[in-house]
Amino acid sequence: MTKTTPYLPSSHPSWLFDDSPIPDPHGKGQRAVDFLRALKHPKSTAPGRAFQLDPWVERLVRKVYGDTKPDGTRRIKTVFALIPRGNRKTTLGAALCLLALGPERVPGSQVVSAAVDRDQARIALEEMKGVIAAHPRLEAAFHVQDTKNRITHRKSSAFYRAMSADAATAHGRTPVFALVDELHAWKKRDLWDAIKTGLVKTPGSLLVVTTTAGIGHENIAYETYKYAKAVATGQIEDDAFLPIIFEADPKEDWRDEAVWHRVNPGLSCNPPYPDIVGLRQMVREAEHRPADREMIRQLHLNVWLDGAANPEWSLDVWDENAGELDLSELEGRPAWVGVDLAKRIDLCAVAIAIPMEDGRTALHVQSFCPAGTIRKRTDGVPYPLWRDQGYLTECPGDAIDLELVENYIRGLCERFQVEEIAFDRWHAQDVMKSLEADGLPVAEFPQNIATFARPVIDFEAAMFDRKLVHGGNPLLRWAVGNVVLYTDGSGNRRPLKEKSIDKIDPAVAAIIANGRAAQGVSGRSSYDDADLSDLSLFAV
Repeated sequence: MTKTTPYLPSSHPSWLFDDSPIPDPHGKGQRAVDFLRALKHPKSTAPGRAFQLDPWVERLVRKVYGDTKPDGTRRIKTVFALIPRGNRKTTLGAALCLLALGPERVPGSQVVSAAVDRDQARIALEEMKGVIAAHPRLEAAFHVQDTKNRITHRKSSAFYRAMSADAATAHGRTPVFALVDELHAWKKRDLWDAIKTGLVKTPGSLLVVTTTAGIGHENIAYETYKYAKAVATGQIEDDAFLPIIFEADPKEDWRDEAVWHRVNPGLSCNPPYPDIVGLRQMVREAEHRPADREMIRQLHLNVWLDGAANPEWSLDVWDENAGELDLSELEGRPAWVGVDLAKRIDLCAVAIAIPMEDGRTALHVQSFCPAGTIRKRTDGVPYPLWRDQGYLTECPGDAIDLELVENYIRGLCERFQVEEIAFDRWHAQDVMKSLEADGLPVAEFPQNIATFARPVIDFEAAMFDRKLVHGGNPLLRWAVGNVVLYTDGSGNRRPLKEKSIDKIDPAVAAIIANGRAAQGVSGRSSYDDADLSDLSLFAV
């Protein structure tokens, strides 16, 4: 079972603000600080437009560059900086890129910054261009090729390149320094893997990741964040990995200004940043807009959200429903099956809900996916792992094998007293006809708001009452965390696939199966609970 990483006090890196000694046996930390202090920034309000090297940033730089091994080589190889929006991460990253082309320079070396798309990738480049243009010696030393997203040090041929994760420019790079910006937004891992493997080829290389918190647990950013947390809390010993994590406890009051100050290091500076007045206004408005509230928690307080940007359900509550699930012990009992065959080229699911004697409902979901889709899933969602764990059945080729799904349903009917197999006819006519021909209890479940209204309520009620025993299925957990619901004017709700953050088919099948089980036990119909004032609800 996947669990949310707990908040721990060590998530606040206090060493950035105290006077504790930072080793610098070879003077490389001081050299880096001197270089940054010599820079100018076009937006700086300091005398002579001096680059603003705030105390917490200076200590970070001294730690990264000064804490060397006895032979003078780099000790820290990876920096993971989880810092909220508005704390000048991009300015810091651009300065470190220039540092890699300055006193850290290796002749002919490659320095890269990488972001989710071309526009984001150019932000660091624009910062570097501004810093170079503000200092005559830098202007003379560097050749800026704006159209090529490239800056070259004339004498040494060391160069910087801005890259984006949506471009096919990853392979063949062997950078000595890589800045990865806003990793939480990366959907694919191709460039990430290319940068990581490229850095290994170069002695003394350094990877710096600067990002805000993200959404969901099945992605590259969360993998890296989870590792950083383990290092920060001492669960993993890795002196080559430096975690710098500013985050609020998910249970803390997002309106508490003391929390803002603890997780936004720039608010400790003079002048402070981000704009505290602007934050206050955003919070006032978010009091009445839940989606804005989640945005503030994620981007300004670095609370890692479980699933959708405006999550419908807390996965902490979902996890408390896990329990022990052994279907073999429940064989022969009455059961209800829900099937979602919405797309034959991606993911479909079959759920079975089995009411138990203690009032709880056992819920098992089996998902199906084409082999081609499993191979193409490169964004950190672990389809191959879920396949190997048995939660995902791989179908040969590039489409769902409906015969395989049908045979799975028939197998459930042999093991359990299946009272109903609920389908959306639009996507499953052939399977329904085949099962009906053999006398199996097929029922139509149109996926509209009328038929979903009560099953959504029943699903929530079972979850909130801790009566939904799902066994900790990680694929199902991921799907539940992705769910976004549409709500009509009468408060009726249904899952909205086109607005959900990722696939929700297993969750949809689970809602159907549990809903039909709840209605089957009570003898109630979906239509008994729907709002009859709008007859258009019943249009299929």
